[in-house]
Amino acid sequence: METQELVIEMKILERRLMLYEEKYGVLSADFYLALQTGKLSRYDQYDETRTDFSRWKGIYEIWRRRQAACQQNLQTCDVSQTLRFQPAY
Repeated sequence: METQELVIEMKILERRLMLYEEKYGVLSADFYLALQTGKLSRYDQYDETRTDFSRWKGIYEIWRRRQAACQQNLQTCDVSQTLRFQPAY
């Protein structure tokens, strides 16, 4: 994926993450760490949180992969070469 595509996709994912962060009052990175360390298992009994947590986790993992790919792209090319000079819309 090109850097511009990654940035656009990351921004879309960030909007979706923000909805969960606002709903539960926790940043995605903190939520993910708590989930990975088993600190949220008491919420497994609730259908809504179990569904939300599963989706939130998936969106966050995709966002992390896109972020890593973007960073890798920027390490191999010059930022000035990837800048768009005209809006895409």
